[in-house]
Amino acid sequence: MSEKIKDNKTEQNNQEQMALDDGRRVKVLSPGMMVFKRFIRNRLAIAGICILIFMFLFSFLGGLISPYRQDQVFYKIDSANKEYAGAVVNTDYRFVAVDGKTLSTMVRATFNSQVKGKAGDSVTFTADNNTYTANKVDENFYIITSGEELGTVALLGKIVDVQAAEGKEISAELNAAAADAAKAGQTSFELDGAAYSLTRDVGKNYKLGVMKEVALATMLNVDTADPQYSSVAGSYEFRRNCETAMHAGETSFTADGVTYTLEITSETDASVTDASGNAIANVSNIIVNPVTNGVILPADYKDAVADAITNKKTSFEYVNANGETEKHTIQMRGSTYIISTIQQTHLIDMYAEPSAQHLLGTDDHGMDVLTRLMYGGRISLLVGFIVMILENIIGIIIGGISGYFGGWVDTMLMRFVDLFNSIPYYPMMIIAGAIMDSFEVDPYLRLYMMMAIMGIMGWTGVARVVRGQILSLREQDFMVATEATGIKVSRRIFRHLVPNVMPLLIVQATMGLGSIILTEATLSFLGLGIKYPLASWGTIINSASNIYVMTNCWYLWIPAGLLIVLTVLGFNFVGDGLRDAFDPKMKR
Repeated sequence: MSEKIKDNKTEQNNQEQMALDDGRRVKVLSPGMMVFKRFIRNRLAIAGICILIFMFLFSFLGGLISPYRQDQVFYKIDSANKEYAGAVVNTDYRFVAVDGKTLSTMVRATFNSQVKGKAGDSVTFTADNNTYTANKVDENFYIITSGEELGTVALLGKIVDVQAAEGKEISAELNAAAADAAKAGQTSFELDGAAYSLTRDVGKNYKLGVMKEVALATMLNVDTADPQYSSVAGSYEFRRNCETAMHAGETSFTADGVTYTLEITSETDASVTDASGNAIANVSNIIVNPVTNGVILPADYKDAVADAITNKKTSFEYVNANGETEKHTIQMRGSTYIISTIQQTHLIDMYAEPSAQHLLGTDDHGMDVLTRLMYGGRISLLVGFIVMILENIIGIIIGGISGYFGGWVDTMLMRFVDLFNSIPYYPMMIIAGAIMDSFEVDPYLRLYMMMAIMGIMGWTGVARVVRGQILSLREQDFMVATEATGIKVSRRIFRHLVPNVMPLLIVQATMGLGSIILTEATLSFLGLGIKYPLASWGTIINSASNIYVMTNCWYLWIPAGLLIVLTVLGFNFVGDGLRDAFDPKMKR
């Protein structure tokens, strides 16, 4: 009993200490805490906060976790019909000079202008102060010779005096042959397979010259079967004897002491093999070259191309070095034949469906869509916040000054606001986008300029709200007190008036962020906003303008659209929650 009595006394003492007028019983909440408690009671506002937290983590943390870059292009190995070689029927003469000699450009040009197309088996022309003779073997093959002065021949009655030119030697056989030809009145003679000429000089004096081969003019091209035969097939004697035998219809010829077999397919197509049956070269008037530098086309492949073109085929089959049969197609493009075939090649992995490597597939540039969504979220959220901050800074300054001073200052600034409101928003953004496109502005600089333009064009609503609130606040007692204490004007406006407007501005800014993100997405969708390689959710959705993507590649545009919808809803939910929390009439 005594213990119960003691407990009752203790309880009574506590009750006496915690009386109703005791300050310790009064639990006072700060205005910020009251707003916070009202806010967290709003389920939609909490849902909006959760959505925004997810969006920020997805955009800013996801880009760091992703193993890919936002501009990383992925490739795949696939078969594609690609151009493999090009061919042209040669209609111009190609010149092959005697080994160790060169043929000047003037000689080549003079031959084409004076010999090409002329009738006759032998045509003489002059170039570089030398006389040349083009001996026609075939319409497409000439052997060009040039005279070299060896000395003089003088007839003195029955005596013939043959004198060698300076630096030249005349053998006894040539001396006798030249004397006999001069006595007989001949202008030319042959000795040991060489042709000599006697040209009358003065009186009965003659100039003795020898005709030497200097070059070949041919429309045929020689392709070696293997680079090791380049020096063999490139020699003058090989080219001369090969084409001479080819035009004569012979099946073999000898060059540089080696006998070769000639297999003639047509007047302009033949193949050369040695005694062991090794392919040496292919001779044709069709020139075949690879499309890719560094690729060496085998002689049998060039022969197959020439045969197909000669027989006017549109395709042919070729067995490659691996024993695989390839089908090649021939298309005429101007005066050139384009040969294409199916090749294994690296292609950009465009429109790849979702997989373990790319959870949301790849876009039209072969980039990972999920990674682009992460980096695109950064841009979209960054644009929203920076534009909103810029709008509020300009709006608070203009609206605060206008509302505090009133009078002619208010009138002038509000007319300035009306001027801005009269400027059409989207046409100005279209013009700005077109100007930046024409000047090819860097994508990062374009992003900053776009945010600046959006902020400058959108501050008028904030200015009107601030002005209206300050007009009502400036007449209240606390402002009279600030004036009485001598606080300077800038401090009165931005220290005492603007903070009282901030709750309303925070609500308005939160709800306006969603509309800014939608505006950026709209501009990017129209091609006026963010440019490659940067990404935003609007530019990603831009791919849906293609009907193929719209109907077949849902993973390109639906995720970006959902992210925009969720982000805008999140900001709207938070804005509604803040509006209700700041409302002094709210009881909960």
